[in-house]
Amino acid sequence: MNDNDLKRLSRLTAILTQLQAKRLTTATSLADKFNVSIRTIYRDIRALEQAGVPILTEDGKGYTLMDGYKIPPVMFTESQANALILAEQLVLKNKDTSFIKDYTEAIDKIKAVLKQTDKDKANLLADRTRFEQNTNRERNSDNISQLQQALTNFYLIKIDYTNEQDKTTSRIVEPFALISTTENWLLIAWCRLRKEFRYFRLDRITNLQILAEKFEQHKMTLQEYFDKFY
Repeated sequence: MNDNDLKRLSRLTAILTQLQAKRLTTATSLADKFNVSIRTIYRDIRALEQAGVPILTEDGKGYTLMDGYKIPPVMFTESQANALILAEQLVLKNKDTSFIKDYTEAIDKIKAVLKQTDKDKANLLADRTRFEQNTNRERNSDNISQLQQALTNFYLIKIDYTNEQDKTTSRIVEPFALISTTENWLLIAWCRLRKEFRYFRLDRITNLQILAEKFEQHKMTLQEYFDKFY
């Protein structure tokens, strides 16, 4: 997802919030608010309509939502909410402060419609994720969504991991945090084989299985982890 996609996602979410908050909203006021052309707002409104949002147009007055329409709490699955939290980390690296403000406000509104248990998981994931812009190469990982689920639900995971010496071992680990460096996605986890916290490069995980067994949550934040071990 590039910056343009993120900006549009932020804008679409904020437009929907505006439509819910006001009786009538004009294309001109939306264009001024988001510093885009009226033509762009027209395209955004069409995109929301195609997504199933019942937007009504009152000639000469503006847009309004069909009476009684609300975003239901079940609109976002846990995996979708996790994806939005990860997108928030990407946005926080953007240098446009107004864009950051708009997106973080939108994320807060999204969190507000989640069930309390999902809200707690979303906040935990936000605390346990760090992202740095990747300028060197594309990351190779198909496991982020699974790892997010295991991390927020405290499930043990079994991984086959290949180290720099090309030796593969099977490990059972307790996922603690996800970090993106300038080159790799890393999993911080308590390794039951080594009896300590370890970093695992996601592109070196050749097989991953979420186990039914749960582990006891590690009672520290990611920053506290860095302060303690580094």
